[in-house]
Amino acid sequence: MFLESFETKQMLEAILGSIDEAIHAVNSEGITIFYNKVAAIHDGVEIDEVLGKHVLDVFPSLTSQTSTLLKVIETGKPIYQQSQTYKNSKGQLIDTVNTTIPIHVGERNVGAVEIAKDLSKVKQLAEKLIELQQKVNNKKAKPSSTSGATYKWDDLITNCDSMKNVKMLGKRAAESSSPVMIYGETGTGKELLVQSIHNESSRKNGPFIAQNCSSLPESLLESILFGTKKGSFTGAVDRAGLFELAHGGTLFLDEIHTMPLDFQTKLLRVLEDGIIRRVGGIESYVVDVRIIVAMNEHPFVCIEKKLLRSDLYFRLNVFFIELPPLRERKGDIPILVDHFIKKYNYLLNKLVINVDQKVLAKLEKHHWQGNVRELEHTIEYAVNMTDGDMMTLNDLPAFFKESATDERINLKPLRVTVEQTEKRLIQQALRVTKGNVLKASSILELPRQTLQYKMKKYSIQAEQT
Repeated sequence: MFLESFETKQMLEAILGSIDEAIHAVNSEGITIFYNKVAAIHDGVEIDEVLGKHVLDVFPSLTSQTSTLLKVIETGKPIYQQSQTYKNSKGQLIDTVNTTIPIHVGERNVGAVEIAKDLSKVKQLAEKLIELQQKVNNKKAKPSSTSGATYKWDDLITNCDSMKNVKMLGKRAAESSSPVMIYGETGTGKELLVQSIHNESSRKNGPFIAQNCSSLPESLLESILFGTKKGSFTGAVDRAGLFELAHGGTLFLDEIHTMPLDFQTKLLRVLEDGIIRRVGGIESYVVDVRIIVAMNEHPFVCIEKKLLRSDLYFRLNVFFIELPPLRERKGDIPILVDHFIKKYNYLLNKLVINVDQKVLAKLEKHHWQGNVRELEHTIEYAVNMTDGDMMTLNDLPAFFKESATDERINLKPLRVTVEQTEKRLIQQALRVTKGNVLKASSILELPRQTLQYKMKKYSIQAEQT
């Protein structure tokens, strides 16, 4: 009797093992009791690595809510033709259609068995056919599409040590898939840096998608980033969100601190498990996306103002890169001017080859509140206005040519006045407390980390005060 039972078990395993579809059976506790070779090939593992182990221990990208096997064990109800997307052990994204049924012995539910058909190859071929069809249908008059990222390291023009350090950190970040947080004032070149990181990374052939989060309400942000399911609200259609569209590539979220705090919690959840669900949908999607975020206010200040959740900051702040403002790298102004003149000579069909030294002196004295972007637009205007090959003071925008007797000449930009006042108060507080940062932060009514950030910003050393 025992021998007959053993032979029957072997014969059953041989039959199931020869079927050209993945078969995976678990007991009532979610422990694998049968797993055939086709399933092992799909999942990129060996059979012995799965047998006797819990589903979630072997496939960490799944959860109790997204695993069809565990869901059937919980409910006791079969699931037919259910789409499922997950990462196998090699990091490959697998698309399957699963039929999962409970295993009953008498009245007891003792486990579940799943038969899965791998659609990854079919999906890849279908997407390739769609891509080829789009290429055939595109007319030559239409603009050519790109990955969305055009800038590379050579576009970050500098002789400044602080910017060279930025490029060094950016190149390190490009070697990784970890999140990157970039801080810099408006116009310092945050997106240029982000695109350079993408184009240097292993994801350079994947999509690059940028989204400015400023002033978007939570409901709109959710549909933009996660997509929508038809019928979830009036006018809703089946549409992929930016996370799905950026799969295999980079998603750049600018001004992330303008996101509503409640939505930041949802974003944090996606960053933790890599799973998104469309608005109004019940299906979950595993996405492989590299996240880069940027802000024009320092994260410590944003946390203090309750614009940025601290837990989201700690999740994103793996690589932190701070771009210096142009007023702190004025030695770069001559080479940037030369670069922008060449650019706009080409675009505007001009031939400016010389710059009056008075022009450079005037530009180097300017505060550049709009940073490199403001400098570029200034040079674009000047190239337009230049007659001949020499750029002079008369070619600069009007506000550069104000008379020295103009009463406004004695006024400083508000930002400069605020920074000077802030620096002076911090130095006074540190003198009073004999360099004790904690006591100084109490006097100034600032969080300690914010004070430390400002000390670094203004190059203030506590032991020297």
